[in-house]
Amino acid sequence: MSGLRKVWLGFGWLWVVLVCYLSLMPYPPQPVTFDGVDKLEHLLAYVCLMLWFCQVYVARAARIRLLIGLVALGVAIEFLQGMGGYRYFEYSDMLANSGGVLIGWGLAHTRMGRVILLLERNGKY
Repeated sequence: MSGLRKVWLGFGWLWVVLVCYLSLMPYPPQPVTFDGVDKLEHLLAYVCLMLWFCQVYVARAARIRLLIGLVALGVAIEFLQGMGGYRYFEYSDMLANSGGVLIGWGLAHTRMGRVILLLERNGKY
């Protein structure tokens, strides 16, 4: 990874902050509505977070810490939602978050796990 590592990390942490904010705000935007859409949103958010950070942290040990950290984040957010009084604590959201982390881990071992590297090698970023 090149000198852009700090930029990629910055984008990743900005994404973490956005996920936390949207997860804890009283009335998050709902661009699409259908049964179970919130679980899909949870799943996709954590897939993207894990996949993004796996491109920055390529060592297995770092990725395992990342996996544990993101699962813990998803669990902690659910507890905070339950304490807030305007959002709901749901085990199914924890499951969706954790599932997203695992899917992201798996995708990191495919071509999708090399997008940042390919962009840098092609000189486009």
